[in-house]
Amino acid sequence: MAKEVIIGIDLGTTNSVVSIVDNGSPVVLENLNGKRTTPSVVSFKDGEIIVGDNAKNQIETNPDTVASIKRLMGTSKTVHVNNKDYKPEEISAMILEHLKKYAEEKIGHKVEKAVITVPAYFDNAQREATKIAGKIAGLEVLRIINEPTAAALAFGLDKVKKEQKILVFDLGGGTFDVSILELAEGTFEVLSTAGDNRLGGDDWDHEIVKWLIDLIKKDYKTDVTNNKMAMARLKAAAEKAKIDLSSSQQATIMLPFLVMQQCSEPISVEATLRRSQFEEMTSHLVERCRKPIETALADAKIKISDLDDVILVGGSTRIPAVQQLVESILNRKANRSVNPDEVVAMGAAIQGAVLAGEIDDVLLVDVTPLTLGIETAGGIATPLIPRNTRIPITKSEVFTTFEDNQSEVTIRIVQGERPLASENKLLGQFNLGGIRVAPRGVPQIEVSFKIDANGITTVLAKDKDTNKEQSITIKNSSKLSDSEIEEMIKDAEKNREADAKRAEEISTIIQAENLVNSLEKEMNEGNIVIPEDEKAKISDYIKEVKELINNKDVEQLKKKIDELNAAYNMAKSAAASSNKGEGSNNNSSSNNDEETFE
Repeated sequence: MAKEVIIGIDLGTTNSVVSIVDNGSPVVLENLNGKRTTPSVVSFKDGEIIVGDNAKNQIETNPDTVASIKRLMGTSKTVHVNNKDYKPEEISAMILEHLKKYAEEKIGHKVEKAVITVPAYFDNAQREATKIAGKIAGLEVLRIINEPTAAALAFGLDKVKKEQKILVFDLGGGTFDVSILELAEGTFEVLSTAGDNRLGGDDWDHEIVKWLIDLIKKDYKTDVTNNKMAMARLKAAAEKAKIDLSSSQQATIMLPFLVMQQCSEPISVEATLRRSQFEEMTSHLVERCRKPIETALADAKIKISDLDDVILVGGSTRIPAVQQLVESILNRKANRSVNPDEVVAMGAAIQGAVLAGEIDDVLLVDVTPLTLGIETAGGIATPLIPRNTRIPITKSEVFTTFEDNQSEVTIRIVQGERPLASENKLLGQFNLGGIRVAPRGVPQIEVSFKIDANGITTVLAKDKDTNKEQSITIKNSSKLSDSEIEEMIKDAEKNREADAKRAEEISTIIQAENLVNSLEKEMNEGNIVIPEDEKAKISDYIKEVKELINNKDVEQLKKKIDELNAAYNMAKSAAASSNKGEGSNNNSSSNNDEETFE
């Protein structure tokens, strides 16, 4: 019986790669055209599904061709081709099935299991979508691992005995990640990760396409933006020019018979693009690579001088301006001993071999890229799992109710770095009902977050009194705008002072409400006997506090809270003395430490 093989797949935006481990070392499998990378392109023609090189060859002539589907993974968007709407998972599954088939051809037996890589900044929905695509393709996806981590596995497999810190700069066709890892004694530990899910080589192509569109408008007085076939040819020409400019100072773009016109001759385009022009028109894209590098270093709490190596991953790192930026920031030459197109798939194959027990001296420790938490009273985002926390992990905290006789709470799960829930991404929500009716602050609601090795999150809420529970696996967290992921940490830093002030204001108001509620309850229930003149004075303070709460006058509210506490404690002391120490032991000024749901 043939040995079971777990294949490693780099499911890329532009190209995909398959690798296996053979005799302890990763090997990239050639596709049926003898190439080591396969275009992530699907074409439909005459009832046939075409994938890879043959599909890419049809981009310019067949409008029923789909490329860069990875950018839509985890969203509700569809692509309309072949007279049908396809979900991103379906198109990705066609690519995966093609990879699976040619792997089986090369290996000589059936392949049923795989490790698939994703960008480090892929969220739960994007990871789930990738697993679903694998399932549709007939693959059991044993593990989803981050692309920079996979690259580090492949790079460091023969270096695990030497302790070192490496930075992996991964710029692919549609996504960008930076990760910092520590390699020591067979352990690959991710210290931090940062990135931009909406930045990749496609964006450099798009700038050339825009340049060509403007050139055609100027020279030929023609707008080709509504001509699907012409735009497909421009995109293909732009990608070729970008690749040429990685090794040459200029690229010649030739597009014969680009547009056929009824009343005049066809439009044929010939243009020369210099590297200096290209670098000027894409400088803003190169600059977007800077912040994730700085964020990853800061989060890992290491200096540039602490790095032992810098690894470039992804075909877009061949762009000279990108290499120059990395080397200027890190003040060192990048290590180019690995093939940037293949190293991620090789790392996935190594992880597959670890899971299969073929390699037993490697341990991979990854992290979650963004903070996860829940919304609590006042709209505060209460973190449970900070960003760059090791996974897998389970974390629990106990919360309570905000109102008297509250029989249900809503658990809202948020992701991001801002202190207010509304400023972060809402990943999902669910209700926990059947809570025993009780005064506010009495029920004990335990909320547990579990992130598995694939980076997929499950949240469970449990009433510790009734043992009723409800849970959710986050599957719809990726409906992010084009710039949202890129901006999350940057916005948090930019708005930290203002956010902290707003969060403090909300916290003060909640503290005041809790204090007023507690004092009124104490006096109404007669738990402590207070002289009438003191009770009137406290009632006046409570009235003033309520007015300040309504007016949101936070600075005055802080002072009035202190005055109210002092007056109440003084009244209690006086009552205790007059009653010979038989007064209440309750202390209204000490609030419940547990946070509350509204």
